[in-house]
Amino acid sequence: MSMSSTPDSPLTDPTVTNTGRGARWAASAWVRLPVLFVLMLVVNGITSAINGVADATPLTALIAGVVTAGLALLAYVRLVRYLEGRTRPQELAPERARPELRRGSLLGVGLFTATIALVAMTGGYDIHGWGSIGGALTTLGVMSCVAVTEELAFRGGLFRVLEEKTGTWGALAVSALAFGGLHLINPDATIWGALAIAVEAGLMFGALYAATRSLWLPIGLHLGWNMAEQGIYGTAVSGSGTGTGGLLDASVSGPQALTGGDFGPEASVFAVLVCVVPTMLFLRAARRRGRIHSRAAMAQARQD
Repeated sequence: MSMSSTPDSPLTDPTVTNTGRGARWAASAWVRLPVLFVLMLVVNGITSAINGVADATPLTALIAGVVTAGLALLAYVRLVRYLEGRTRPQELAPERARPELRRGSLLGVGLFTATIALVAMTGGYDIHGWGSIGGALTTLGVMSCVAVTEELAFRGGLFRVLEEKTGTWGALAVSALAFGGLHLINPDATIWGALAIAVEAGLMFGALYAATRSLWLPIGLHLGWNMAEQGIYGTAVSGSGTGTGGLLDASVSGPQALTGGDFGPEASVFAVLVCVVPTMLFLRAARRRGRIHSRAAMAQARQD
């Protein structure tokens, strides 16, 4: 995915270690972690509230979604500059934004299309007719901001900083579980749905970040998946209860294990199975590129 195969180490990978030029009180990862993670969650909450008001029309929803996503990116860059002294976070390298967002989005659409196709093969997906372009544009605006803010918080904040203390595997597990847990606050959330999100999305997005050390690809993948789920195929996203609509007017019915029920197809076993494959491929790529860092290696890097 346009990344060099040259192995990285905790010392040479600029997205893993702190430069030490940030605020003195924030030198420790245990200090930077809650500050960055919590503040990005606050940004997520604020932008969600703004987009909740702006989704009255497709145009305002699209504009608000893009603008708030941009403001969230700016907030992350400013926080990283203050806390870590990095003026140009390599995980958000501007030159990689367009190609990686495009590839990630296409992959996300493809993965969800495979998932809904499997649901349809069991008779669990019913198309009632055409939805609306306006609904799809509204979804695009809302999901653009959701993808950006959630990836900045969970992969840019939680995973990346926690990795300094736990190594890649610990950061991957904790960030995935936390990501799944976040979705328990949604109106139609279930324990199984949250666990499914942790496995199929939390692990997959984390593995993709580990393999590429870029946030653009996970953001694109996240956006493509959500956009396909609601903006194209007209199904619910993560039990959120939102109904902004999509290109198709459709619904799921049948056994919850196969369709996801009110939570949406993300809670189906098919989603988990479909996403396990790319997750394993991303982890394999990360290992091959030397981007799986052990806890001991991270500790040695800090000492050196």
